[in-house]
Amino acid sequence: MSMTKILIADDESAVLEIMARKVASAGYQVIMARNGQEAWDKIQTQLPDIVLLDMIMPEMDGFQVLTNLRQHPPSNKWIPVVVISTLDKVQNLKEGFDLEADHYLTKPCHIEDILKAIKLMLPLIPLRNS
Repeated sequence: MSMTKILIADDESAVLEIMARKVASAGYQVIMARNGQEAWDKIQTQLPDIVLLDMIMPEMDGFQVLTNLRQHPPSNKWIPVVVISTLDKVQNLKEGFDLEADHYLTKPCHIEDILKAIKLMLPLIPLRNS
């Protein structure tokens, strides 16, 4: 099986770089997106296995990216989404889950929590057709 591809979408460069470095050092292939439109484009072209998604981003917010992903999946396999956001109100979490997010972490969070969330998502990735 090839290396698990994780798309990380966050418009804060420092956060994105740190997350990308830590996730890559845990043995995952990382795809970075600096805004929602870039995230959506890369989801369609690079078919990540898991998406780590910030909600507040320019060009297209995370809610729209998640809506697009669930309404127009780029392949027939489920792509688990972990929302990582400063939006920590109950209605934000509810909105994320209503849009079929698989997990929700609120910022600030520790990289250990992000890596645990990735491990939780791994069983949700269907076996790939070879």
